[in-house]
Amino acid sequence: MPRDQVSVGPPPNVTMPAKMTGRRVYPFTAIVGQDEMRLALILAAIDPSLGGVMVFGDRGTGKSTAVRGLAALLPPIATLPGCRFRCDADRDHLCADDCPLSGRKDRGELILSPTPVVDLPLGATEDRVVGSLDLERALAHGETRFEPGLLAKAHRGFLYVDEINLLEDHLVDLLLDVAASGENVVEREGLSVRHPARFVLVGSGNPEEGELRPQLLDRFGLSVEVVTPKTVPERVEVVRRRDAFDRDPARFVRAWAGEEARLRDSILLARSRLPRIRTPRRVLESASRLCLSVEADGLRGEITLLRAARSLAALEGAGSVGPSHLRRLAPLALGHRLRRDPLDEAGAPARIQRALDELPLT
Repeated sequence: MPRDQVSVGPPPNVTMPAKMTGRRVYPFTAIVGQDEMRLALILAAIDPSLGGVMVFGDRGTGKSTAVRGLAALLPPIATLPGCRFRCDADRDHLCADDCPLSGRKDRGELILSPTPVVDLPLGATEDRVVGSLDLERALAHGETRFEPGLLAKAHRGFLYVDEINLLEDHLVDLLLDVAASGENVVEREGLSVRHPARFVLVGSGNPEEGELRPQLLDRFGLSVEVVTPKTVPERVEVVRRRDAFDRDPARFVRAWAGEEARLRDSILLARSRLPRIRTPRRVLESASRLCLSVEADGLRGEITLLRAARSLAALEGAGSVGPSHLRRLAPLALGHRLRRDPLDEAGAPARIQRALDELPLT
């Protein structure tokens, strides 16, 4: 098989269920507009190390629809039967003791399950998020057993937090720490559990209802702003497609199956290309000059901009990162990292665009 060709079929030792049940999900490619949000989510799916996506905007603009649509579009994940942590047989070496992968060299037959999307409600307790002692089993059988939380359920998928600006600060800190480290550690109630927890963290919120702390916002890789469509044709198209989906979901999904398959193949191909994407030193210097020009705090700006640019280059089939990739992604990677300047009435996008116009990116 050529190296730029991806096989999406299951490996020989993988069992594909006869049917993956579940309700119909609105196709990702059928979303009208919201190009920045869709691009940010696609890049995060190509390289989850980007650090997640923060989406600011009005209600009813397709934020949760986009997350669920992208997850449904991605190929299913393979794991061992009975694994409550959705461990990756090829990558996960740290897992709870009761996981079938723990200490096993022979993986056996794998099964496929859909890419998970887990919603974290605002009222969730810390035990529900990180996991806790299985009280029912402890009382009935006297056994100490770990009950996985939402972080374990989101492993290898998406964790979506709506109105994250209203979530308690200690939970936000916890989420971002786990998202950065890729594992969840629980030390409580006689339990000592460490399990993988790699997911794409997607937060959404309306700035009018409360702002996210800058040090927490900085931990998100990309940020975008979505707005309600302002033109009649665009609004009509949104309503027309949504109505067609609600009337006959199966038919609507079939109509968009071709577009969904093409995007899925593009994402898989980009993942395979990603390790081979070159980053010239001059591009790194351009990214640093840009971050210095807009006075972005810390070095996460350069790191995220580099990773996002590599993902975009892989998606476009380019062999290396170029100035056009930096220009395209600078607002997404740096917009939420700028210090507020009370003497400058221009918003973050305008400040970044001004810097891009003044700097000779090479």
